[in-house]
Amino acid sequence: MSRNTYAEFRTIPTRWADNDIYGHMNNVVHYALFDTAVNGWLVSRGLLNMTDSPTVFLVVETGCSYRAEMAYPDDIHAGIRIAKLGSSSIRYEVGLFPNDAASPAAEGHFIHVQVDRATRRPVPLSVEAREILSDLLVS
Repeated sequence: MSRNTYAEFRTIPTRWADNDIYGHMNNVVHYALFDTAVNGWLVSRGLLNMTDSPTVFLVVETGCSYRAEMAYPDDIHAGIRIAKLGSSSIRYEVGLFPNDAASPAAEGHFIHVQVDRATRRPVPLSVEAREILSDLLVS
């Protein structure tokens, strides 16, 4: 994939602690970057308030394909898109592009399900939320 296949980008600087003993970013950090990029976008669009939203998003599935190494002090440009928008679920796809790279060093996905904060039962996405989320929807 290339940068032009993603609908939105969020820049996330790496940290010294992201590197492992092999001198590159540890594989678990990729998942934190996916989560940071998507949840940051949701917060910026008013779809998630970390302390008092009546609904929250739970991750129910994740995956990642590693293509190239990344390491501190890279700036990661996380490309975000939505591949599928269900009634209460969203499949995000995220590409991690270090610095000015044309191709992602890693590509991943995760599925969010919107749930009631208290009961943790699925809740359908509102018309408003679907409209906002459709900005990231790609065919």
